[in-house]
Amino acid sequence: MYNISATMNGAQESPAVTTNGAGTVTGTYDKSTKTLTYNVTWTNLSGNATIAHFHGPAATGTNAGIVIPFTFTAGATSATGTTTLTAQQESDLLDGLWYANVHTQAHGGGEIRGQVATTLK
Repeated sequence: MYNISATMNGAQESPAVTTNGAGTVTGTYDKSTKTLTYNVTWTNLSGNATIAHFHGPAATGTNAGIVIPFTFTAGATSATGTTTLTAQQESDLLDGLWYANVHTQAHGGGEIRGQVATTLK
């Protein structure tokens, strides 16, 4: 079992974004069942979140495609979910090659972003 975590801010976006927005990612990954459970929260964005998701594979400062979209209602400040990963997704996650980001209307490319870290529980 692994813990996952990330701290999101505008400085980690590529290119960087000036914002008061911030966020966190917490959760667990169970390697035996390949089950990822996550909780993502955000605050002080320039407007409501329009979309948010995990991306990868990507090293810090580089961009990549969407791996897992987050489901949330309009005006929400968090998203939670559980999903089963493929072998490649597991490898990328455990190698630190995923990031989470939250988009707003003012920042269509993403307002806050954080590289996801994993630690053995």
